[in-house]
Amino acid sequence: MMKVKDLFLAVALGMFALAPLAALSQSVGQDMKNAGHDTADASKKVAHKTANGTKTVAKDTEHGTKVAADKTAEGTKTAYNKTAEGTKTLAHKTEQGTKTAAHKTAEGTKTAANKTEQGTKTAAHDTAQGTKTAAHKTKDAVTGDPK
Repeated sequence: MMKVKDLFLAVALGMFALAPLAALSQSVGQDMKNAGHDTADASKKVAHKTANGTKTVAKDTEHGTKVAADKTAEGTKTAYNKTAEGTKTLAHKTEQGTKTAAHKTAEGTKTAANKTEQGTKTAAHDTAQGTKTAAHKTKDAVTGDPK
């Protein structure tokens, strides 16, 4: 009977020795399964957060683009209005300058004409006087009357 008892004891001890291996094997398998689920959950969270971030960036970009377009349009209108105003001012000042130049040119022309007239009269008078003097001297020279 000893042999049966030894056999029973050997079987019992073998079961106790192998039981932790089976439990350990089941624990490793469960850990692998849990790791797979954790990885899948983490991937889903990352994908969800990436999608939300992308939507937020798209909305912010759209808003920024609209603001930039509005500001550009506003700046263009302001530049147009300032250019139109500057052009009107320049045209007015050019008109005033042209009128002033024309007036001063007319005055200068009148002054030049008056001075030319005076100069011509003076030259004609002096020429007449010189002619008379020359005529008298010529007459005196011909007649022999030195004066």
